[in-house]
Amino acid sequence: MRIFFWRIIAEERFSYHYIKKSDMQTLADLNSGELKGIKQLKLSEGLTDFPEAVFTLSETLEILDLSHNKLSELPDLSRLKKLKIAFFSFNLFTEVPSAFKKCENLYMLGLKGNQLELFEEDILPLSITWLILTDNALTALPKSIGKLIGLRKFPLAGNRLTTLPDEMAACKNLELIRLSANRFESLPSWLLKLPKLSWLAFSGNPCAISPKHDHTEIVYESLEMHELLGAGASGEIYRGHHTQTQKEVAVKIFKGAVTSDGYAEDEVNAYMSTGDHPHLISVHARLKGEKPLGLVLELIPSHYENLGLAPTFETCTRDTFAKGTHFSLQEVYSVLRAIASAAEHLHSKGLMHGDLYAHNILINREDEHCYFGDFGAATFYDKSESRFEKLEVSAFGCLIEDLLAHCSEREDEGFAYLERLSHACRQEQVEKRPRFKEMVL
Repeated sequence: MRIFFWRIIAEERFSYHYIKKSDMQTLADLNSGELKGIKQLKLSEGLTDFPEAVFTLSETLEILDLSHNKLSELPDLSRLKKLKIAFFSFNLFTEVPSAFKKCENLYMLGLKGNQLELFEEDILPLSITWLILTDNALTALPKSIGKLIGLRKFPLAGNRLTTLPDEMAACKNLELIRLSANRFESLPSWLLKLPKLSWLAFSGNPCAISPKHDHTEIVYESLEMHELLGAGASGEIYRGHHTQTQKEVAVKIFKGAVTSDGYAEDEVNAYMSTGDHPHLISVHARLKGEKPLGLVLELIPSHYENLGLAPTFETCTRDTFAKGTHFSLQEVYSVLRAIASAAEHLHSKGLMHGDLYAHNILINREDEHCYFGDFGAATFYDKSESRFEKLEVSAFGCLIEDLLAHCSEREDEGFAYLERLSHACRQEQVEKRPRFKEMVL
């Protein structure tokens, strides 16, 4: 048996796969010239200074990962002519480095988990499409962010921001932004008008609604913990046995108070507020006491599988699928009916999922039953504001498009209808998009 294999953010996923491929890379190898000609470099050796030998790779290096070191300064990196992706997370930077300004091919930059307080104007290349600033101490962003018109993905959870610069209204290609665990009293009026914004999280801010409800609690000691079923950005999932009810369950143990999408406590509250629905994973209880923070969930049988795979560096905001994946038109309709129904149920409670993706859906291919999971990015909002739902409708339109790309029944009128629905869900005028309850599936 298994439960949902929880999302691992791209930065962590890269590090995992990269270490597996290249676990012998060392500073000594770099200095000796043994790594000459490589395209990817990862070094984590407590570095306090940027290794000058990195520049010997200037003609080939595309991905540089110097996360988990002790760096606080960088030289000009423009000599790395082919650099596309750079990770400097979990270092000691207090300012966003200006070292990348002339890196014309750089499109992804990760600075998660530093001590960033200052972000100067005009220090990033205009090629940036994915910027990770999660878990820092930023109180403001520069106006020049508005010049990054190609920006698509912008995780900012866990800072001290109270607003976004109005110039960011020019970021018309922004599709995903994470604002959770900041200090927003309100969201900018232009944010929900962005034509492509589909994935938003802002829990853990004064402007987010905090639900009040009674929690069912289970003491940790009443659980027998078994094998690890999955791990992700916010925690680990184990198979468990509740000795009082004799039920087999899944137990999610959170890694800490702050996750990649915001506060773990907000994720717990979201789960506990979902209510009963045939396409949502049932929540039995939360763990009693302050530590460990955790949830006891329905255990999903092993014949359920992830509908899709998480985005890659290349796809940025869009899901991927295993090679050879094919869905019948009937399967596509079954999935879409299930997710639209679950989304309508959530929005009736003023709860935006924030991460409506195929990789957050489990499917039993035998009977086409689905579960919609992972509430790490969920946010409660004022139900009088329908644009939050219509923002999520855009994500649903992306899901339709992704599933149709793996369906061969293109001559069927049902296929053409879903294409039209996808376009309607993703139209740039937010107010003209349908609500979930208005969709005919």
